[in-house]
Amino acid sequence: MLKTFVPLAGPLCLVLGLAATAGAQTSAATGTLIVTVVDQSGGVLPMAMVTMTGQEDATRRTALAPAIASDLGQASIDALVPGRYTLLVEFPGFEPQTVRDVRVRTGENRRTVTLRLMAVTEDVEVTRDVQSAGLDPMGLSFSTILTREMIEALPDDPEEMAAVLDAMSPPGARIRVDGFSGGMLPHKSQIKSIRLPRMDAMAAQNHGGKDGFLFIDIKTQPGAGPMRGSVNGAFYDDVFGANNLFTPKKGGEQTRQYGTSLAGTIIPNKASFSANFGGTSQYTSPNLMAVLADGSTLAQSLQRPSELMNLGLRIDFALNPDHSVRVSFDRHTRETRNQGTGGFNLLDRAFTSNNTTNVLRVAESGPVGRRMYSESRLQLSWVSSASTAAVEAPTIRVVDAFTSGGAQVTGGQHQFEIEAASDLDYVRGLHSWRVGALVEGGRYRSDDTSNYLGTYTFASLEAFRAGMPSAYSRRIGDPNITYASWNIGAYVQDDWRVARSVLLSVGVRAGYQTLVRDPLNISPRMTVGWSPMRDGKMTLRASYGYLYDWVPGGLYKQSQLVDGVRLREINVTLPSYPDPPSTGVASATNRYLWSDDLTLPNGHRLSLGADRQLMANMRVNVSYTWSWDRGEQRGRNLNAPVNGVRPDPTFANVVELVSDAESKLHSVNVGWNYMKLNWKRAFFSANYTWTDSKGNGTGAFALPANGDNLATEWAPTRATHVANASVNITLIAGLNVNLNATSRSGSPYNITTGQDNNRDGLFNDRPEGLPRNSARTAARWDLNGRVGYTWRFGPPFPNATAAKPLGRRTVNVSLQFQNLLNRSNFVGYSGVRTSPFFMQPTNVANPRRVQLSMKFGF
Repeated sequence: MLKTFVPLAGPLCLVLGLAATAGAQTSAATGTLIVTVVDQSGGVLPMAMVTMTGQEDATRRTALAPAIASDLGQASIDALVPGRYTLLVEFPGFEPQTVRDVRVRTGENRRTVTLRLMAVTEDVEVTRDVQSAGLDPMGLSFSTILTREMIEALPDDPEEMAAVLDAMSPPGARIRVDGFSGGMLPHKSQIKSIRLPRMDAMAAQNHGGKDGFLFIDIKTQPGAGPMRGSVNGAFYDDVFGANNLFTPKKGGEQTRQYGTSLAGTIIPNKASFSANFGGTSQYTSPNLMAVLADGSTLAQSLQRPSELMNLGLRIDFALNPDHSVRVSFDRHTRETRNQGTGGFNLLDRAFTSNNTTNVLRVAESGPVGRRMYSESRLQLSWVSSASTAAVEAPTIRVVDAFTSGGAQVTGGQHQFEIEAASDLDYVRGLHSWRVGALVEGGRYRSDDTSNYLGTYTFASLEAFRAGMPSAYSRRIGDPNITYASWNIGAYVQDDWRVARSVLLSVGVRAGYQTLVRDPLNISPRMTVGWSPMRDGKMTLRASYGYLYDWVPGGLYKQSQLVDGVRLREINVTLPSYPDPPSTGVASATNRYLWSDDLTLPNGHRLSLGADRQLMANMRVNVSYTWSWDRGEQRGRNLNAPVNGVRPDPTFANVVELVSDAESKLHSVNVGWNYMKLNWKRAFFSANYTWTDSKGNGTGAFALPANGDNLATEWAPTRATHVANASVNITLIAGLNVNLNATSRSGSPYNITTGQDNNRDGLFNDRPEGLPRNSARTAARWDLNGRVGYTWRFGPPFPNATAAKPLGRRTVNVSLQFQNLLNRSNFVGYSGVRTSPFFMQPTNVANPRRVQLSMKFGF
């Protein structure tokens, strides 16, 4: 079911739904059938489609519209003529189930249908034309659906799970949970389905912008059915890990994870709940790689402890057989010590950070009459953070050699954000309309500050030994600030089946953002889909959209905070040392300006795609994407030195945020997946992306290296080649193996002189004639995976229908490993010519690590 947004439509949809339900009261001569759709474990399947056709003359006279299961997994079909019917029940990722000879009597009738898991493969269409089914935007021609086995093979840790899903998806994909962006990943026991995107996806219901159409959609499930739960734990010690190539001694590491979950029915057919709690206590070993003043190299593993806690609660309540309300609350806390150390940063740079996130979500959904479906949602989030330095002292920075002194961070940030949206679908004949809106934003308050004791920057070790710093900077003033920012989006879209083999989607989206001069932006989009073969095994698509993106609110904060009055950023070139220069009100200060002419980033995007079923359970897809993005933010220095002299000597750099940078992209993506159902339930997939991406933007408030000429800043911005291959296989009953290999070519990085040649206080100057991002890192690849064995015992789930029902109690033991072959993937390259590490790596990413996990389910 495709989604749309209507703001604050929850109450309206509820009233209409109740009216529709009242209007559909059956007479004494008709019946109502309530179908509950569940999976093999007894968990309900919301949004399952139930199609009902008559088997007798009397029951065939009236055509019945398909019904969609509510969040409690129940689909209700009213005003039925008593007699025999055939049911077709479908849900993505499960085998369709046809149930014949379903007898309906007057009054209320109930039926439970159990669906079995299927491959990420062709859905067998029974009552629907296969050629037309190939154009279903929610079908397998447009995305990839993970099976339950694959979801179970994902890591238990939410951050690790997010990393694996990111590797399995096209570059730039973002995670969305139940339609909500941001927030935290749910506990694995709460996940019902995961849908991975294709590169050529485009629809008006999505905001868009750079990579804005690529969403990893995660749907959670209610706790309906029999009471079930789990207790799990995981352990890792450096004994099971490999040494970092750049440290002479293996760093001490340990991870201890624990978690529990419980879900089930509160009131049968009315209310259910799910809850989970878990935490992680660990210490990692970041790598320190620095060259000290005496020329000696300091290479050692440090220790960074952290404590994490997650809590999740969810309640699903049926307002009536069609409409339901879902309420969930999640809390996440993290404390990390010794942050800021590692790389070139010595131990005295350590600081402690504390972060707390609370998220409340409320959603209401259900059909409105027979032709409309609504879903409204509201998310409230409270996020706070604080940092405390371990040492309070000025900072000494020798560019890409070492950094010592205090971390100079204190204070924190507090934000309250709202996301409100509503979807309304209306189907009439050959048209499927979607209309709606989204409101998001919040209020932000902060008193965090940094560099309040000052920083000396030296261009090289020789300059440090000589006591000749190139620059001195320091922030002084009041860091307290409060501001608000809001984004509003609305759209309408029509999916029109022009013919059995042709689908035309036309839509337009309007966006409004506060804080910018040109707040209203219109974004038209169009997609044409063609299924040229009568068997529906091939789908061709072409999409175009004119897109816009939001300006991050944090940029507004910087311009209002460091304005040369509230908070002054002193910037002195060739300062005295070791006695710091004067930092009084007469000292030159940096200043950041919010441009009156600032507009939203915008651009054109064209996508061409094809999907082909090669054989049963095997698909391949290919897509090409071209984009031209304009209006990207970058900094313009209004007070750049001329022959070493500032036009306005009362200020240092006066940096205005402007929107005149551009980027261009050509990308080709090829995906393949194959499921062998009758052999080990094996799933194979592969994904490859070639990208040619260039841009002349240096980042918001960042200044070009060579004056204000953007023509000299065009440079590659991404790795050219990215590939991923995975296999999930059940070798014997209960023994599951998952392997995932990822590879990418080198990423571009910049070469700089290490000197402040133009005396603007910045060290981004490039050698004469050398373009930006002219160097590349080495290629990277690694192999990750999981091996697990599950024992099942005890009584089966109630109402189990399998010939040999499985026990409901389980014990699972698994080994999760990263970089199994311990490939040395070099990172931390220095592009500074004065650095002793010039064009050399200083670290390796993710040495081999093996973690033991155990889970008990009941």
